[in-house]
Amino acid sequence: MTPPARRGVAASARPGTFGVYVHIPFCRRRCDYCAFATWDDRPHLLADYLRGLDREIDAAVAGGLSPATSVFLGGGTPSLLTPAQVAALLAPLPLEPGAEVTMECNPEGLSARALAGYRLAGVTRISLGAQSLVDRVLLDLGRSHDARAVVAAAAAVAGEGFESWNLDLIYGAVGETLDDWRTTLEIALGLGPPHVSAYGLTVEAGTPLALDPGRFPDDDDQADKYLAAEEALVAAGLANYEISNWAQPGHECRHNRCYWSQGDYRGFGCAAHSHQGGRRWWNVRTPERYLALLEVGAPVEAADELLDDELRRLEGLQLSLRTAGGVPADALDDDGLDGLVERRSDRRVLTVAGRLLANEVALRLR
Repeated sequence: MTPPARRGVAASARPGTFGVYVHIPFCRRRCDYCAFATWDDRPHLLADYLRGLDREIDAAVAGGLSPATSVFLGGGTPSLLTPAQVAALLAPLPLEPGAEVTMECNPEGLSARALAGYRLAGVTRISLGAQSLVDRVLLDLGRSHDARAVVAAAAAVAGEGFESWNLDLIYGAVGETLDDWRTTLEIALGLGPPHVSAYGLTVEAGTPLALDPGRFPDDDDQADKYLAAEEALVAAGLANYEISNWAQPGHECRHNRCYWSQGDYRGFGCAAHSHQGGRRWWNVRTPERYLALLEVGAPVEAADELLDDELRRLEGLQLSLRTAGGVPADALDDDGLDGLVERRSDRRVLTVAGRLLANEVALRLR
């Protein structure tokens, strides 16, 4: 009989996938809800930081870095970089033919000329941080652009020939009504994105939002808005393939799928995370510390953890449960979960209602 510890193995990483993440920790303005390793008061470090990334990447390439099937330039605000800087950053990375190269961009100041330059630099996919298309909600979120900037940026992305691109949205700001959110969805879909990410606003420790309980999102309100998103996005031809992500067929984010299937990936830059064969590690958090260590030739790794077989199996199931592929049928005790999961062949998949309670359902994994 199969030991319980080995039951319900999650879907493994796609053969041959390897991701590269490059962290750009600079912003013009830090959003009230953001807990990422980003700073809006250190633009003077940018040139040195890019040289530091070159050092770290060159050392990894010399050590036999695997060719990447996907690259993700995240932050922070990678679109603060010029096309020439992006080209220099990507140049040393070994890539598989047809690799997906995603770059996060903010709408403000994103010109068609810059986008054309990013394409020439090797970027194949843009993730546009819109968050909302209602000006009052953008103000509540602490964003520095308005809805018109999103519309203009999206038109430029499509106009410069990016066949695959993402519109990133956030719902649940305290001043946002359900009608506001429906307006955002309507305008967003009118822009024709082949991929939409829609995340519920979360309160992270240490952020300005966390210090203001009057601005905390309401769970019931967020549930209503999630259901509105599901209805509108599916009606527009975008299928949900992970709880917070919808895409037209063939436009799913390959890089995120690498994470969700427990693939191997390498992170570069301060606070960047990596994973290789069950070992996870992460770099020091601040750009100053990162640069100081590189200057003296010291490792920039801050700490690591080794995942045993059982923990890795369980994490794989938790990730897989969030996706449209679900988990093996024997991995989930679904007694009492009527309406939250459904059987599809030999797997169990979250229903729309189940996605709203995914964390609770995950407690039943075995």
